[in-house]
Amino acid sequence: MTATLTTRATTQAISPFFIVSNVEQTIAFYCNKLGFQTRFKEPQQDPFFAIVGRDGAQLFIKAHQGIVPVPNGKRHPWMKWDAFVYVEEPDALAAEFADHGAEFSAPLEDTSSGLRGFEITDPDGYVLFFGRPR
Repeated sequence: MTATLTTRATTQAISPFFIVSNVEQTIAFYCNKLGFQTRFKEPQQDPFFAIVGRDGAQLFIKAHQGIVPVPNGKRHPWMKWDAFVYVEEPDALAAEFADHGAEFSAPLEDTSSGLRGFEITDPDGYVLFFGRPR
C-alpha cells in the first residue's frame, strides 16, 4: 500500500469590493492617510474603478452614478466592520497612520473580543479594523 500525499491549494489574500461615491477621493484617502498604493485605475482620468493595496491588503473600489455606498454600519450598528486587516504590529501601524493625519474611529486598544487594534473609517463610511488577536 502506498501513501498518497495530497497538497491543499492555498489562498493568498482577499480583496473586499467597496462601492464608493468618488474613486479619486477614495484613492487619495487610502494612499495619503494609510500608505496604500494605486495598483490599477480605469480610466486614468476620472476613474470609475481602481485597486488600492498595501502589502497583502487590497481593496477594489468602484463608483457608478446613482449607486450609493452602503457600509455594514449603515445596515446595523453592531456589525460595523467592512474589513478586518490582520496586522502583526498594530501599535506601529497606528503610529504610522497617526503621523500621516489619519483619524481613528476607534482608538488602538485591547478589545473585549480578544483583539488588539484600531478602526479607521473611510470617506464613504466603510470601517476597517487593523489588528490581531492578543
